[in-house]
Amino acid sequence: MKIGIDQMAFATTPYYIELSDLAAARGVDPNKFKIGIGQDRQAVVPPTQDMVTLGAAAAKKLPKNALRQVTTLITATESGIDNSKASGIYIKRLLKLNDYIRVVETKEACYSATAALQFARGLVALNPEETVLVIASDIARYGLKTPGEVTQGAGAVAMLVTKNPHVLAIESVSASYTKDIMDFWRPLFAAEAHVDGKYSNQVYVDFFLKTYQRYIQITGRTLADFAAIAFHLPYTKMGKKGLDGLLNNDQSPVAQRLRNNLTAEQQFSRQVGNLYTGSLYLGLISLLQNGDVQPRERIGLFSYGSGAEGEFYSGILQPGYQEYIDSHLQEELQNRQQVTIDQYEHLFNQQLGMSSADVEFDVSSDPSEYVLAGQKNAQRNYQIQDRQL
Repeated sequence: MKIGIDQMAFATTPYYIELSDLAAARGVDPNKFKIGIGQDRQAVVPPTQDMVTLGAAAAKKLPKNALRQVTTLITATESGIDNSKASGIYIKRLLKLNDYIRVVETKEACYSATAALQFARGLVALNPEETVLVIASDIARYGLKTPGEVTQGAGAVAMLVTKNPHVLAIESVSASYTKDIMDFWRPLFAAEAHVDGKYSNQVYVDFFLKTYQRYIQITGRTLADFAAIAFHLPYTKMGKKGLDGLLNNDQSPVAQRLRNNLTAEQQFSRQVGNLYTGSLYLGLISLLQNGDVQPRERIGLFSYGSGAEGEFYSGILQPGYQEYIDSHLQEELQNRQQVTIDQYEHLFNQQLGMSSADVEFDVSSDPSEYVLAGQKNAQRNYQIQDRQL
């Protein structure tokens, strides 16, 4: 029985900045961001948006009849808004899903969406009638005027996992690798992440090579068995570092195709920034819409989460997959509203953060369907807006 990703959708915030503007404001050569990091734009998060509203917005784009079949909802995030309650329970209410479902949340930095997918596969294997909704939703925050500021971003990817999937049938063999490493972490008292960027880059490439080589050892496959390899993209240059570490100076047609498909995978991420748990899967959507891949071809996927855990696995692209992935994404990214650096800094500082104070946000300027209206008695107030501005 085939099990895998049946449908995919993506959502981000209504606002963005041009990284050339950020470079000018920070006194940095724009090419350091656009070429050195590989980013053009970055999603800007208003205080009325968080990982719950973004996750709900992504899932809402899936067909209503498919959402009615959901039996399990798994949210994957490192931007959780409660140490006890799963964020998916808020999302379930916003989406008006059936009460007779299970809802849980997974966490291991940027890797946890892949863990959720694998758990979902197990549920479907046990009961083929299961439909599992996996939502990878995050907001990457490093702080204003910090080295990590250019690698911020926000968004959510929603995926349905079923038998006989329409997008990607996930193969049974995968290779995982885990070590206790302090390359990136966010203590309970901190609203922004702590990161050792150079070290994290080294660990990322090392974990990719270890998991890929282990996968090859187990399966006996070669590079020629892959039409593309999709990478976790906290920033797009990171994927290039990983692929370069594998290919070195290989100029064969196989290697060139993998390089070209990595460029296709990077296109949407260049416009949004870091999604943490969703980065690999936004990259997969971008690859499927912009790359040279065909039904029945094999795609490799490398998932990485700091701290650290990596996994390399693969899937077979299914006939007609184009009809089951977010088809208007490029148009939606182009229709976002650009904000100035001053506006971005103001919005950055308006987030709820770690405060317990009562707050009421003005949601009138947020065109999103799902909004965070504030906090009262330490409880977040999520609302559904019945109009689009």
